[in-house]
Amino acid sequence: MTEPQISVVIPARDAARTIGECLRGLAAQSLSGDAYEVIVAVDIRPEDGTADIARSMGVRVVTQSARGAAAARNDGVAVARGKWIAFTDADCIPSRGWLKALLTAVETGEGGGPVLGAAGQTLGIGSETAAARFVDLTGGLRADRHLAHERYPWAPTGNAMYGRTALLAVGGFDARFDSYEGCDLHTRLLRQVGGEFRYAERAIVHHRHRQGWRAYWRQQRSYGRGYAQFFRRYQPELPWSAGAELREWGRLVGQGFAALRPGRDDAALVRRGTFVKKLAQRIGFATTYWSRREAARWRQEAPIPAALTND
Repeated sequence: MTEPQISVVIPARDAARTIGECLRGLAAQSLSGDAYEVIVAVDIRPEDGTADIARSMGVRVVTQSARGAAAARNDGVAVARGKWIAFTDADCIPSRGWLKALLTAVETGEGGGPVLGAAGQTLGIGSETAAARFVDLTGGLRADRHLAHERYPWAPTGNAMYGRTALLAVGGFDARFDSYEGCDLHTRLLRQVGGEFRYAERAIVHHRHRQGWRAYWRQQRSYGRGYAQFFRRYQPELPWSAGAELREWGRLVGQGFAALRPGRDDAALVRRGTFVKKLAQRIGFATTYWSRREAARWRQEAPIPAALTND
């Protein structure tokens, strides 16, 4: 049997309401069906129907070995057969040309050196609420912006693809992360494997942003926890102090006053949404970074999943 060029890995937790749309988008790809496979890694908790929906649509289902999106992606990588492994999420709808655009990006172009992978555009869909519109206005999932970071470029894992050999070489994702595991993975890949990482503007994935502020708040607190874990993981490069923490809280006061300014236009929405985002992230960061338990976790070496130790 011919091996697929691409394996698509999707972590899925309580995703019965959205996984169908995601898988229909993948079934409609412009690549031939034998060029890619789809793997859904479902949560270890009692099933909510996600696995049954995925199986009914003809894709491979694995039950993840530990909680969290990072662990789910690792379990998908462990059984993947493709030369390239593309990642998206259960609340995403890939465009018809998504995989073809990613594949074109990694297999063409000048330079002749090794290509580590590629990432594309993630655009909002159904952004009718204030919280969802705020994400569209501020471009929180823009891969081109994250890849332009001077020290730690990375691509959001809802729309990214890496070489399978490279992923195995670094032991996949670090499952200790609550979030921000994509930035850690990208950093280790660049440092330990190397190669060019490309941006594919036509590789479009549509994402359903959090519709309410409460859900958005929970998401941003998780991002804050992951950001703190990233600081712990790279502490020699990213020293942090009580003084630095206090200065960040001081900046929040100014953002809070800005959020109170009257207005109903997009500028007012951005001011208020930014305060919600920064406050949630700050709380997540502070409660994680200054935790003795977290500090002890990150003094240890990252465990490599047994399934990823052998090719």
